[in-house]
Amino acid sequence: MRFRHRDGTRVHLAYCTNVHPAEDLAGVHRQLEVFGAGVRSRLGVPRLGLGLWLPAPLAARLAADPAALRGLRAALGHNGLEVVTLNAFPYRGFHDPVVKKAVYHPDWTEEDRLGYTLDCARVLAALLPDDAARGSISTVPLAWRDPWDTGRAASARTLLDRLAGGLARIEAETGRTIRVAFEPEPGCVVETTAQAATHLAGIDTGRLGVCLDLCHLAVAFEEPAGALGRLAGAGLPVVKAQVSAALEAADPAEEATRAALSRYTEDRFLHQVRAHGGGARDDLPQALAELPAGSPWRVHFHAPLHRRPQPPLTSTTDQLRATLHELFAGPAALTDHLEVETYTWSVLPEQHRPATDAELADGLAAELAWARDALHDTGLKEEDA
Repeated sequence: MRFRHRDGTRVHLAYCTNVHPAEDLAGVHRQLEVFGAGVRSRLGVPRLGLGLWLPAPLAARLAADPAALRGLRAALGHNGLEVVTLNAFPYRGFHDPVVKKAVYHPDWTEEDRLGYTLDCARVLAALLPDDAARGSISTVPLAWRDPWDTGRAASARTLLDRLAGGLARIEAETGRTIRVAFEPEPGCVVETTAQAATHLAGIDTGRLGVCLDLCHLAVAFEEPAGALGRLAGAGLPVVKAQVSAALEAADPAEEATRAALSRYTEDRFLHQVRAHGGGARDDLPQALAELPAGSPWRVHFHAPLHRRPQPPLTSTTDQLRATLHELFAGPAALTDHLEVETYTWSVLPEQHRPATDAELADGLAAELAWARDALHDTGLKEEDA
């Protein structure tokens, strides 16, 4: 979906396809037909944005196969879909039985991460709508925090410089501008906006910037205005924002709260926990066993936007709305690409999981409708309305 800010900026809203497990081209085409077209129909809009996730082998194939790319672009058009952003954080195997910390590998000290990201940039340059100003790609916030030292930092900076050069060459060849956004995440080298300002200082901000995941921002207990102010002060653009919400437990010492949290423990994804005022664990089971419970917790579990968790748990949608207000209610739009990224539908407590493709499409459409309403509240006007 497309919106217009009062300053004239076109703002794109998509949902991220990393919620779907397919890792080959046939599976991606099925996603477009079953979910992309299905969600668009449920919303009643003529055009729907996808934040496409392509695993590394498929991105490499598409980047080297113009005919396959043309076929994918045609399928997008046939289904009333468009792509202006890719999610290149997971490299491959994002729906393996156990992912956890594997999602951060390869990281930005490794050549494979650079190659994958540039493959994604070549694909995106071919898929961008003709009237899109630019494309965006979100990626790992350098690496998991351990191990990290000056040698690894120097290796990463070399690859980031090469990334900027590769993006410049793609623009020269295709005429399309692609920017890459590093996504602060709990437990990583870049966890907060303050760490982004430190570790990303000196990058080519014409081509590189930050992906602000609003679930991660909430888990870190960062206030929206302060976070955006830190990024602006460091000269780091918000290339993309992910419209997502975290789980929140006001009283994690309460027996009913702990029982509710335990229903969100699962084997596939990492669910980092942060306590208000300090205290952290890298996964929810560890937090339940070890983290002091004297202050509220926030959990890195992307909660469906439109549906409140079962009490006594809540989600951080109030902060999400506040952040959208900071991004768009002012005289200038602070980003132009938004992606609803609730990839956790398959690991929700069993009674809340969609049982069929139709139920998942219903949920995705409901989330996008929630996001659309929240964007209207900031003053954005829907172009397709």
